[in-house]
Amino acid sequence: MDFLQLEGKSVLILGVANRKSVAYHVGRTLEEAGARCVHAVRDEDVRAATETLLDGRDVYTCNVEKPAEIARLRGALAAGGERFAGLVHSIAFADYSEGIKPFHETPRAAFLQAVDISCYSLIAVANAVKDLLEPDASVVTISISTTRMASENYGFMAPIKAALDSSLAFLAKSFSRFSRVRFNAVAPGLLKTSASAGIPGYVDAYLYAEQIIPRKQAVRTDEVAHAAAFLLSPRSSGINAQQIVVDAGMAINYFDAELIRRAMRPE
Repeated sequence: MDFLQLEGKSVLILGVANRKSVAYHVGRTLEEAGARCVHAVRDEDVRAATETLLDGRDVYTCNVEKPAEIARLRGALAAGGERFAGLVHSIAFADYSEGIKPFHETPRAAFLQAVDISCYSLIAVANAVKDLLEPDASVVTISISTTRMASENYGFMAPIKAALDSSLAFLAKSFSRFSRVRFNAVAPGLLKTSASAGIPGYVDAYLYAEQIIPRKQAVRTDEVAHAAAFLLSPRSSGINAQQIVVDAGMAINYFDAELIRRAMRPE
């Protein structure tokens, strides 16, 4: 039974960088459900690096920091007669080259670049390809499980993701003037990806999260991909402008008795 009803549908995916990328896992899940995936990666270097990984798929390049490249992507897709039932935005970047600083010392240039790549790019790409989306298409971005916890090792990215989350409602509203396109986010807890490995102190936070999570195992990337596939499918037609949290219950267990005992009475 084709429960997700994705057989034969085309989905545009932005964000694959390597085998650990959330975007790659989403694409693989969609293909298992019978969908066709078209990819847009950052540049020629990434396309070369993912050539084997994405073999047999149509792969374009698009640096979302450059409006001309977004326009070029749209033009190339239109020239190929593409129509998409879904769009996956799995792009985020933060410059931590100066290390993790207290939030009030966040460099202006780094913050604005992160907003541009991690948040505004969703707005820009959605606008660029709006006429290539089916009237009832689904757009899914990748957020984080909470933007209200001041995680020091995550630097300034939580406020950026909060802006991304907020943009979903405004995109859903503005697109409703001419379509039934939906905008939602999958909001995972800590994941083991190549991008996260570059965040100072992330490994310790990841291992701590595994202690907090009731099942004592961190969220897997394929679990995030499964939630994304559901949101991209017609089965989630009643969900719009929402964040689906995929954290394996981490948020309910901060006051775990054993962790409190260890913190208050370390051996």
